[in-house]
Amino acid sequence: MGEPHRVGIVGTGWISGAYLATLRDHPSVTIAAVADLDAARAASVAEGLAGCQALPVDRLLSDDSVGTILNLTTPAAHASIGLGAITNNKHVYGEKPLAAELPAARSLLERAAEFEVTVGCAPDTVLGTGVQTARAVIDNGSVGRPLSAVAVMATPGHERWHHNPDFYYQPGGGPLLDMGPYYVTALVHLLGPIVAVTGASARPRALREIGTGPRAGERIPVGVDTHVTGILHHANGALSTITTSFDAVRTTAAPIEVHCEGGTVAVPDPNLFAGDVRVFELGAADWRTVPPTAGYEDASRGVGLIDMLTAPAPRAGGELALHVLDAMMSLLRSAGEGRRVELTTTTGRPDPVPLTPATRWRRG
Repeated sequence: MGEPHRVGIVGTGWISGAYLATLRDHPSVTIAAVADLDAARAASVAEGLAGCQALPVDRLLSDDSVGTILNLTTPAAHASIGLGAITNNKHVYGEKPLAAELPAARSLLERAAEFEVTVGCAPDTVLGTGVQTARAVIDNGSVGRPLSAVAVMATPGHERWHHNPDFYYQPGGGPLLDMGPYYVTALVHLLGPIVAVTGASARPRALREIGTGPRAGERIPVGVDTHVTGILHHANGALSTITTSFDAVRTTAAPIEVHCEGGTVAVPDPNLFAGDVRVFELGAADWRTVPPTAGYEDASRGVGLIDMLTAPAPRAGGELALHVLDAMMSLLRSAGEGRRVELTTTTGRPDPVPLTPATRWRRG
């Protein structure tokens, strides 16, 4: 193995800690620099990393010693930080979504192609043993051809636990754009690309009450639909029904179920890396649990970046992230216009992840 790849992190908020837990001791990576609008916070993070320096954002993006930018800023800044990295000839891996708007995301990939750099994007949870084992069951043909899927994300809303939940209820927020990337990305891994969507949505409440923290009891306005449901039409003929909601107290539905000619595959939460995959074969008496047969074992946030730097092609890549964003934006458009909407992008299914022990992928 050659010298570690030098990574610069832009954005040192809460999620950066999860990434650093994976990346700080990985032999393929050196965290060379960090930047944040809060300079003191960036300096504090840098102090805990050997050889790391805290820099202003512009200086980090132009630093010739940094090869890849890990973009952990808020969604509104994803495109501008990504473009700044690309035009400085740097690879980019970012948090989801790829950008807040589809045209900006498309432009990001066009510029990356022009500068011949790689773009990767979360979620990388789908590279863990949960979704990857479910995919292996479907791909090996043991339950026959996949016909349909059901995906459900239902919660009573983030204002119950988040001290400052305002952005979840403003344009760019809502349950689909917040949590949908995990579910739609998993569905593309399992069933392949989407060609069209048909959606419906609702906004049952105009105000939400913050439930905890110094603002507890304050009511905030709701500027987006908080219950989004629809049908994803996959290129292989399968239909996925998806529901994402901030208006449900509890659900007994599996996060994802894939219905095939010879059985149903229950897929664990795509917001997690692992979990039990269960199969109910046609004619069986009960569910059976499938032991992990694929995916990065004991994976954590940042494995997608490691994959991007070490695999022949990134499995959490920019083309996939653009397609997922297209599907979500098209679903919202369909809900607003009351009609089926054709997608303008496509993507290949990423390569499957063979069962990879943590001792292997963590040492590079």
